[in-house]
Amino acid sequence: MEFVDLAEQQRRISIQLRSRIDAVLAHGRYIMGPEVGELEERLAEFAGARHCVSCANGTDALYMALLALGIGPGDAVITTPFTFMATAEVIGLLGATPVFVDVEPDSYTLDPAALEAVLADLNSGRAPAPGVPKSLRPRAIIPVDLYGLPADYHRINGLARTHELAVIADGAQSFGGEQGGARVGTLAPVTSTSFFPAKPLGCYGDGGALFTDDADLAEVWRSLRVHGRGDHKYHIVRLGLNSRLDTLQAAILLAKLDVFEQELQLRQEVARHYSTLLSDIVHTPRVPADRVSAWAQYAVMTPRRDTVQEALQRRGIPTAVYYPIALHRQPVLAHLGYAPGSLPVSERLADEVLCLPMHPYLSAAERVKVTDALGDAVSEKAT
Repeated sequence: MEFVDLAEQQRRISIQLRSRIDAVLAHGRYIMGPEVGELEERLAEFAGARHCVSCANGTDALYMALLALGIGPGDAVITTPFTFMATAEVIGLLGATPVFVDVEPDSYTLDPAALEAVLADLNSGRAPAPGVPKSLRPRAIIPVDLYGLPADYHRINGLARTHELAVIADGAQSFGGEQGGARVGTLAPVTSTSFFPAKPLGCYGDGGALFTDDADLAEVWRSLRVHGRGDHKYHIVRLGLNSRLDTLQAAILLAKLDVFEQELQLRQEVARHYSTLLSDIVHTPRVPADRVSAWAQYAVMTPRRDTVQEALQRRGIPTAVYYPIALHRQPVLAHLGYAPGSLPVSERLADEVLCLPMHPYLSAAERVKVTDALGDAVSEKAT
């Protein structure tokens, strides 16, 4: 059994993949070839956004989003600690300070009520942790769409408007998800995503993209990804970086995009079956009525996580833990001074979340095998 079965997906679309790759090999435009522009147009159309700008990876997408907004020293960027390090990493690389807000226990995404409380602290000159400077200027919010579920952008965007803050959706795991009938890519003024191979829409290497309806902002991103170029490659108007999506990766994503809608529906089917089988065994994911998850992962919670994971491994069931250390507990961010227990939901999730095999081609028999083994492990009957 595979945790993410890319081989089966490749088998099903092998003809389309080969055709797309062969076309790139024939024209030889490996950097910013025509497939890149075609992909950006199709991704923007899929999401319902006016502009899509591709880049080398999801981390660069976040970095470029902050860089284009002029985020830097003295600025506070508010985000969740229950995510991959990249979210906070890009904030620190620009000299800004990450300020953490806890997540909701059922959605695993940024808690709007906790966000409102932290904004009140920052605007009153109160530091949310001893190492966080009191003089920070709140500039932006980065909600993280964890495991495929969009955060509550309706409430977050409202708070951002009130406090005049930018919102950058970290949609690295949620492309294909929805809130209120609108897709990821349009739920916030800026959205970043990743095409890492294990994502719902993944390439065969690294890749990323940004979405917006703001034409001027999109033009800045196009400049930033090519060293800050202006009219031509030797005319530099800003400090940028080298972050172009390879043409071969764009070609692969175009082939995968042809079946992406179908795969999203298959992911829904897998998730529904899991939830039906597991609802009486472990804490299963909750999807609010106004949202649709892209189901990048299927994450359950159990206080005996490590023991259960070992039992499943003995039965040949692959699992993964995303993420075992909340960001405010990472050594590199210890200087911020967040005490143990200061963000209790994130800390509990870091101790208890276990992700099960999840991909569009996980058979019903495989799902039953996973859930039977998990039931045995939870009840301590696993051998």
